[in-house]
Amino acid sequence: MFFISWMKRLSSGLLASMALMTAGAIAAPASVPLANVYQQGAPLADYWVSEKLDGVRAYWDGERLWSRRGNPFQAPDWFVSDFPPQPLDGELWLGRGHFAQLSGIVRTVRPVDADWRFVRFMVFDLPLADQTFDQRLPQLRELVSQAGSPYLALVEQQRPGNHQQLMAHRDKVIAFGGEGLMLRRGASVYQAGRSDDLLKVKRFDDAEAIVVGILPGKGKYQGLMGALRVRLADNRELRIGSGFSDAERIDPPPAGSVITFKYSGHTATGLPRFASFMRIRNDEPKAAAVP
Repeated sequence: MFFISWMKRLSSGLLASMALMTAGAIAAPASVPLANVYQQGAPLADYWVSEKLDGVRAYWDGERLWSRRGNPFQAPDWFVSDFPPQPLDGELWLGRGHFAQLSGIVRTVRPVDADWRFVRFMVFDLPLADQTFDQRLPQLRELVSQAGSPYLALVEQQRPGNHQQLMAHRDKVIAFGGEGLMLRRGASVYQAGRSDDLLKVKRFDDAEAIVVGILPGKGKYQGLMGALRVRLADNRELRIGSGFSDAERIDPPPAGSVITFKYSGHTATGLPRFASFMRIRNDEPKAAAVP
């Protein structure tokens, strides 16, 4: 019964999946900087380091909040009333380990005031194309301080020290439930696309993919989901069979949904190795008219 039910969901979801792929659903818009992965040997003296938050990327254009794919967040008016008129880049955040709850809050068409009271817009950059991050950071601190909004906060930036100190910092953040760290090059300008100006510092690599199929389980997973078949950004496909809870095997991510998975390096053919499911990346706000 489970498999028949899921196949019905799959057939209706595949069209949505293809539409998402056509629209570039697993790639952030070109208007925001994207990160590469830190490798030992990078010139750390050139960078600032901050915690990598497990939040929802958001862009404040001076009037409203937008998602990384250009959809408006329906934040309450009181939430953004004291935000500055200048654009800000950051993440909506509910605290470590609360991504699923946060995504449910920020995706709603009609915001629930009681839920948004606990959300913060954590700012990590000031989109000024003609200034370096070293120059933008003091202005960013001043903007957040002057705003005086209880819902606006600055992501703390500090110098990373050497590689050993960076790894110790990463491990401490992870031990307290965080995801890792982010490095930003002090001399970098705010520009679109992926580069070494922004680096992720984690214990494992991660990526996103679109669910396009399901494989039935065997043995103890008989009658449940055994693995997901997913499509990567380069249109190649991969099977992911680990990292799922029993509840997720009973009710797996639907076809067309975007998931985040972790992995360790790549195979000889360039596919992610030891891929393991992390979560559904359902952080896009639901469709609503923009006033």
